[in-house]
Amino acid sequence: MSGVAPPFAPVKPAALAPFRIRNYRFQWPADLFTSWAFEMETLILGWFVLVETRSVLLLTVLASLNYVGTLIAPVFGVIGDRIGHRDLLAMMRASYAVLAATLMTLALTGHLTPFYVMVIVSVMGLVRPSDLGVRGALVANIMPHHLLIGAISVSRTTMDSARIAGALSGAGLFAALGIGPAYIAVVGLYLAATVLTLCVVAPAKPHPTDELIDATLRRSPLRDLRQGIAYVWTTPRMRAAMWIAFLVNLTAFPMSNGLLPYIVRDIYGAGQPALGYLSASFAIGSLIGSMALSMIGGVRVARLMIGATVMWYAMLLVFAQVQTVPAAIACLMLAGFSQSLTMISIAVILMRTASEHFRGRVMGVRM
Repeated sequence: MSGVAPPFAPVKPAALAPFRIRNYRFQWPADLFTSWAFEMETLILGWFVLVETRSVLLLTVLASLNYVGTLIAPVFGVIGDRIGHRDLLAMMRASYAVLAATLMTLALTGHLTPFYVMVIVSVMGLVRPSDLGVRGALVANIMPHHLLIGAISVSRTTMDSARIAGALSGAGLFAALGIGPAYIAVVGLYLAATVLTLCVVAPAKPHPTDELIDATLRRSPLRDLRQGIAYVWTTPRMRAAMWIAFLVNLTAFPMSNGLLPYIVRDIYGAGQPALGYLSASFAIGSLIGSMALSMIGGVRVARLMIGATVMWYAMLLVFAQVQTVPAAIACLMLAGFSQSLTMISIAVILMRTASEHFRGRVMGVRM
């Protein structure tokens, strides 16, 4: 019997191809629920701290606490390479649920204060920045090589959609029910994400000998970390991708996200609705980019990374010159589109190039 499919056989769109893999059908909704909960928490806690303290300084401190774990992200990469990315990701998401449940309990009992919020967000901020890198390493482990671009593109839609729908749902629940009931939904999302992550079957690895087990246990985590950094630095493709990631994190993302409140208030003389429109336009453009790339096959990711990065900076230069909100919305939508192509290309290059035993450390260094 011929193995060639008849010409009339139905073919799934490229965007749906990753869902043929059982593990991906569990990981994608787990990532989606986690991203939604992240966005809901950011909005709910930011509004709570601003209302309770009336301090913009404390609001910025709260935002910065979410990223305190960026510097230790390579350590999580080492742990993931040792114990498995599925197990590490499940433990991380279980910790989110425990911390969110603590905030929920304090809110429902009337004992929640900005101080408690700062403390709990500080603890969560040690873990949360590594979530993206660990989930990317897990996707690379469970997906065939030819489906990796589509899988990472579709995975990125979880973050893009969360910036739109997660923030809106968090605001709606907070306004309608208050912080305590709103946090019940956040805890539920984290618990669902944890269960779905545990449903992912970790890829089987060769059974190591007793001598190899002893050598692994004796090996220093610091040595593993140094090996990961050296591995990235001595691999030209990964080193180039890392430099571009560093460049956009340093110069492009602050203009795309962090400076928007200042731009809206002091440049355009507008209020919160305009800020919402600008933020949403960047997220919508990013979502369109993720979906478009998931439907296209045979992309040369290295060239795409360079071209999309140039387009991103070009749109930001135009954005810096426009004087009206509608024009700014158009620029940010195109910037979000090119940003998505850039970040997906970087992730694909890193995951395709990295050895399976180094993927966690590579993504940790990337963060």
